[in-house]
Amino acid sequence: MTQALGKIVAEVTGACALAGIGYYVTSLWSACAYTQDRKTSTAQEKGFTADTAPPVSILKPLKGQDPDMYESFRSHCLQDHPQYEIIFGVSDANDPAVREVERLRSEFPNSSIQLIVCDEQLGTNIKVSNLVQMVRATRYDHFVVSDSDIRVRPDYLRKVVAPLVDKKVGMVTCLYRGVPAGTLGSKLESLGISTDFSAGVLVARLVEGTLKFALGSTMAFRRRDLQAIGGFESFVDYLADDYELGRRIAGLGREVCISEVVVETFLPPYTMQQYFAHQLRWARGVRDARPGGYVGLLFTFGWQWAALAVLASRGADWAWGLAAAAIFLRMVSAWVVAAGALHDRQVTRFLPLIPLRDVAGVLIWLASFAGNTVVWRGERFQLKRGKLSPSI
Repeated sequence: MTQALGKIVAEVTGACALAGIGYYVTSLWSACAYTQDRKTSTAQEKGFTADTAPPVSILKPLKGQDPDMYESFRSHCLQDHPQYEIIFGVSDANDPAVREVERLRSEFPNSSIQLIVCDEQLGTNIKVSNLVQMVRATRYDHFVVSDSDIRVRPDYLRKVVAPLVDKKVGMVTCLYRGVPAGTLGSKLESLGISTDFSAGVLVARLVEGTLKFALGSTMAFRRRDLQAIGGFESFVDYLADDYELGRRIAGLGREVCISEVVVETFLPPYTMQQYFAHQLRWARGVRDARPGGYVGLLFTFGWQWAALAVLASRGADWAWGLAAAAIFLRMVSAWVVAAGALHDRQVTRFLPLIPLRDVAGVLIWLASFAGNTVVWRGERFQLKRGKLSPSI
């Protein structure tokens, strides 16, 4: 009986390992497809000149201090786009980010930079509540919303707005790479962004033909499409606001596309405890927003399943072969996604941390089902059906 059970467990774990290997291969394919698409200039970009480029309102909701925040802000003032404004929003006039905005306005007195103090709390998601109030101050009909810790290159604005000349495109978003601080938690976060999270986004793009969500690193869209989904007010209580915005614009029949531009996010010096807490919030948000896909992550843990197959089969040759193939393809796909698609130059140094990152990923995946509490910007909330409510 025990031998028969062991054989069944070995066969099941082996099958799951094969599914994981299939995912690694798909990750490779999706990264190569994205890289190839990036090399081909679109017709919209060829015809996109200073005369045809629309003016843009950049919206930056802020709360607290982020690593290298000022340099990230500054990069948005160096764009080669002919006409744009930057609108920063805070919910508290004493927020430490205000000092950085004032410093920016001092360095760039001729740039159109506004600071809006958003004193209305319109929902539990303060970021979206602020965006509702920031939109009221905009002058233009093309918006770019991005997180406060994003740093960009000078051609960023031109390239992310260019695809919107095609009426079929409703949203442009960007992949991003993490620039870590010196701590282990920060390095694991960076590695996860480049080799795991981005791989999942590219696989979704390949499998679904187009994205049906957006990333908070960049969301470029039109005012009229925002109005068509009910404005930011329509999801002011949702945790995954970037996901909701992209999903709802895609629901209008518009395409959500990934720009060729890859931006950078500068990561805090996470302790391991902070790393797990941040990952757990993200995991529960994804679980709640895309439950089917999130459960399916179970079948992306290729080498972990292969390791269990080795144990269950008592070291059978086929299991060792499966494990070797899974580990090889995991490392290759990680490198191709990070170095090839994201141009992450530091990934080679961090590749030895992938086993630790992947084991942590399994633990976080399991822990995400143990509750609905999330901690966001120091506050605790309950998450249900995408919406936040204060935790009692």
